[in-house]
Amino acid sequence: MQRSTRQVSRYVVLVAVAVVLIFPFYWAFISSVKPASEQAAYPPSFWPSSFEWSNYADAWNSQPFTRFFLNSVLVTTLSVLGVTFSSAVVAYGFARFEFRGKKALFTLLLATMIIPWDVLVVPLYMQYSFLGWINTYLPLIVPSYFGAPFYIFLLTQFLRTIPRDLEEAAMLDGAGHFRTFTSIFLPLMRPQLVLTAILHTIVVWNDFLGPLVFLNDTDLFTLPIGLSFFKSSQLIDTTSMLCISMVMVVPPLIAFFLGQRQILGNEAGSGLKG
Repeated sequence: MQRSTRQVSRYVVLVAVAVVLIFPFYWAFISSVKPASEQAAYPPSFWPSSFEWSNYADAWNSQPFTRFFLNSVLVTTLSVLGVTFSSAVVAYGFARFEFRGKKALFTLLLATMIIPWDVLVVPLYMQYSFLGWINTYLPLIVPSYFGAPFYIFLLTQFLRTIPRDLEEAAMLDGAGHFRTFTSIFLPLMRPQLVLTAILHTIVVWNDFLGPLVFLNDTDLFTLPIGLSFFKSSQLIDTTSMLCISMVMVVPPLIAFFLGQRQILGNEAGSGLKG
C-alpha cells in the first residue's frame, strides 16, 4: 500500500511538472488561432470561441516567409554539416594523438567559450568586411567548418572513453588514421554526433544577431529576422508573431524526435562489447 502511494505521488508530481512545461506551448498555439476580438480579452480565454486558421496564412503571406524559410534551411543545413564533421575531426586529434602543448591548446580552446559573442562582433564584422563577406551567408556558415569549442569538448570526452585496442587492431590490419577515424570512430560517435547536430540546429535556426549584423538584403534574411518585422515602435502584431513562432518550433522538434533514439539508445557502447 505504501509503495503504491509513493508511485501515485511520483506520477502526480511528474504530470504537474509536465503541465507546467507544456502550458507555454499550449498558450502560444491557442493564442495564435484566436479571433482578433479575443486576443486582448480579460479575463483571458483558455479555449477560443472559433479557430481562426487563417491567422497562419495571413501572417505567412504578410512577408516573404517562404524565402526566409528556405534561407534558414540552407544556412542551418550547411552550418550543421560543417560543425558536426569538423568538431569530430578536431576531437579525434585531441583524444587520440599526443603532441607538445596539447593540454595548453585544449585549455585555450575551452577558455574561448567564456568570451561573449557581443565582444567579438565588431572585430568579426571588420574581418568579414575586409574579406568581402558582408551581405552573404559566408559569415554564418564558414566558421562552422572550423569546429565549435563546446562540441569539440563533448566529442573529445567521449572518444577518450574508447579503448585503444580498437585503434591498434585497425592499425594492425593496415588501416591508416583517416580510415580508422571514418570506419571505426565515426560509427561509434553516432549518438554524440546526432546530439551535436540537434543542439547546433537549435542554435543556428533561432539565431537572430548573426543574420541581423551580417546581412543587409531582405532576400537573404532568415526566419528570426522576418519575425522581427511584426514589431515596431508603435505596434506589435502579437497574433502574427505567435503564428510564425509556432511554425519555427516545428523543424527543431522534428530533428529531435528523429534523433532521440540515437541520443538515448546509447549504441555507442555496442562496438565495445565482446
